[in-house]
Amino acid sequence: MKNARLLMLPLRHIVLLGLGIVMAFPFLWMLTSSLKTNDEIWSFPPVLWPAEPMWANFAEAWTAAPFGLYLFNSVFVATIIVLIQTINSAMMAFALTHMRFPLANALFLIILVSYMLPVSATYLPSYVILSNLGLIDTYAGLIVSNAVSVFSIFFVRQAFLQLPKELVEAAKIDGASNWRILWTMAFPLARSSFVILGLITFIQMYNNYFWPSLITKNPDLHLVSAGLRSFFVEGGAYGMKWPLVMAASTLTILPLLLLFAVSQRLLMKGVSHSFGVNKG
Repeated sequence: MKNARLLMLPLRHIVLLGLGIVMAFPFLWMLTSSLKTNDEIWSFPPVLWPAEPMWANFAEAWTAAPFGLYLFNSVFVATIIVLIQTINSAMMAFALTHMRFPLANALFLIILVSYMLPVSATYLPSYVILSNLGLIDTYAGLIVSNAVSVFSIFFVRQAFLQLPKELVEAAKIDGASNWRILWTMAFPLARSSFVILGLITFIQMYNNYFWPSLITKNPDLHLVSAGLRSFFVEGGAYGMKWPLVMAASTLTILPLLLLFAVSQRLLMKGVSHSFGVNKG
C-alpha cells in the first residue's frame, strides 16, 4: 500500500500539471499571438512564438482606442460595487442570522426565490426603473443597478451562521448594539469570506458586458468588455488586425492578473478558513 501511494503521488502531480497547462494554454496563445504578425497567426502549422516579437502591437492597440479610460471605468465601477455590496450584504446577512424579527424566514425565502429568477427576466424592469430615475448612461446607473447581490447575501449569511451565537448573545448582554457587534465582531471573524466575496464580485463586475452595454451608449462610459468589443468591430479586426485584438485582450486582463498575484495568499487563506482546512 505504501509503494502504491508513492507511485500515485507523482502521477497525481503529472495529471495536475497537464490540467494546468491545458487551462493556461489559451492565455499563453493570446499573449504570443499579440506579438505576431497577422500572417503568423494564420500560418499552418501554427507558430507558437513569432520569429520577431512585435512589442509595438501593445502600444498601437493602446493608442488605437481609449483603453486607459475603459480600464479606469471598469476598476472604478467594480471597486465601488464591491464596497457597497460588502456593506449591504453584511447588514442583511447579520439581520437574518443574529436578529429576531417577524417573517425573517419568509424574507430569506423571498431572497432565495429571487436568486432563482433568470437574469434576463430582470433586464426590462431594471431598465425602466433606471430610466425613470434618470440614471441611464451614467456611472450611478452602472453602480446602483448592481448594488445588491442575492448571491452576496446568501454567501455572507452562510459565513455568519458559522459564528458562535454565544459570542453575539454575550455582546448583547454587555450592552453592545447590533451595529457594533456586526462591524467589531462578526465582520472581523468572517473576514476570510469577505475576501473571497470581494474577489468574486470584482472579477464579475470587471468582466460584465451585456447589462452595461444595455444601459450605456456613451463611449466614455464603456467598460473593458464593451470597449474591447467596440475596438474589435470598428477597428476592422475581422481577419485584419488580430494581433492588435490579442494585444488589447492581454492589456484588459492585466489588472485581474495583478489582483490575483497580490491577493493570492489572502484568497488561499480565505478558502482554507471557509472550508475549515487547518494546517498540520
